[in-house]
Amino acid sequence: MKLLFSLLLLFLSIAAAAQVTMQITTVPANTPAMDNIYIAGTMNGWNPGIPDYQLTKVNASFYTITLEAGSGTLEFKFTRGDWSKGECKADGSFLPNRTFTYGNGDTITLSIAGWDDLLNGGSTSTALPNVSVMSASFFMPQLNRSRKIWLYLPDDYATALNKSYPVIYMQDGQNVFDDSTSYAGEWEVDETLHTLQADGNYGAIVVAIENGGIYRIDEYSPYDNPSYGGGQGDAYCDFIVNTLKPFVDANYRTLPQRDFTAIAGSSMGGLISFYAALKYPAVFSKVGIFSPSLWFDDSIFTYAGSHNKTQEMKFYFTAGRNESAEMVPDIKSMYSTLYADGYADAEMDTVIKEDGQHAEWFWAREFPFCFKWLFDGTIIHADDPEADSIFSINPNPAQDKIYLQSRYPMKKIRLEIYDANGRKMMDKTQAFAKEIDISKLPVGMYYLKVSDGIKEYSKVLQIMQ
Repeated sequence: MKLLFSLLLLFLSIAAAAQVTMQITTVPANTPAMDNIYIAGTMNGWNPGIPDYQLTKVNASFYTITLEAGSGTLEFKFTRGDWSKGECKADGSFLPNRTFTYGNGDTITLSIAGWDDLLNGGSTSTALPNVSVMSASFFMPQLNRSRKIWLYLPDDYATALNKSYPVIYMQDGQNVFDDSTSYAGEWEVDETLHTLQADGNYGAIVVAIENGGIYRIDEYSPYDNPSYGGGQGDAYCDFIVNTLKPFVDANYRTLPQRDFTAIAGSSMGGLISFYAALKYPAVFSKVGIFSPSLWFDDSIFTYAGSHNKTQEMKFYFTAGRNESAEMVPDIKSMYSTLYADGYADAEMDTVIKEDGQHAEWFWAREFPFCFKWLFDGTIIHADDPEADSIFSINPNPAQDKIYLQSRYPMKKIRLEIYDANGRKMMDKTQAFAKEIDISKLPVGMYYLKVSDGIKEYSKVLQIMQ
């Protein structure tokens, strides 16, 4: 009886980790005869054109591939080698990720209804009007290739001409704003920030870098994985910091200091965003890490462990509990590593959701919470609307001194000035319209509180060089 039970367990374990053969029996009639078809998904970092994941063409409408043994649930899609040539529904609309659970059979038959790039009835843009393509071909000298860069500007960017903004650099840019350009759904970052700003948030600029298709894994990992690639992550991070950020700061009204600079991404994009924050702590102070591919190479743990805390940093980890066997344990292990490096609990937030999946809809849902947590304590709140009717700051932005001018009789006030992280930099009682020396305050954003003994008013002050 024990032998029979053991054999049954062995059979079940083999079945749960069995190979699976996928057969495509129908493809769109307009599929180019010379194009190859690939499978991309959680098993290969969503790389759309890895040769090892190219399907074998049997005839014009029949393709097949056998995947290595695995377990759990696999999410995947088919492409013609690039995410701009991914599959979609027959009417051109977005097709959610396909799924397969190991143990549910060893052969599955599927069909491809349409290709994104070959259907005229595809999805229309879902991006808001203040989303634009900053550059269709931005040169990356560190990698000797070019990349499409998307840009989101806050709602008041065109009207609040004296206002500068925090910046978030995001990976997989084609998925950040627009469903029609995404390969797995969009993050709705533009809609989220629009809603938050309408509710009083100060606003933020988002720079979204499209992934390189076949270069995605190479650029999103500093380590070379023999099975998947990688190894160009250092050059990619150098591109963001030494080429892209200086261009953005020179051409847009940004707050360039680290207090106002964040980086974020998911999966492999989460891995490289985390790595970039560790490599450049003088540039980034905030990092959003969604379902990170920490499994890709254990060297990331060694790297994190060798970078003790030098400045305050905020790490936001989020993932689904059942995304993969290693996802949550890896995040917990990284949390412990960062804690040993000197980072406090208050600098790290780990949000594990029971229903979370390795998918854009999940990351889109969690993005608002990440944004608000990362920037909590940073001055990204709009001026108190009532303050404008009580007093003004001149000049603003300022350099060495400011004057507060009252709009109604007010003899003495209490003035408090806080920096971007909520630290009190000045606290004094003085007469209105008297010169205030700010020459000893570093360049950056500040929050002024003015009290007349009855009520408190607040405004944002920017100090420039």
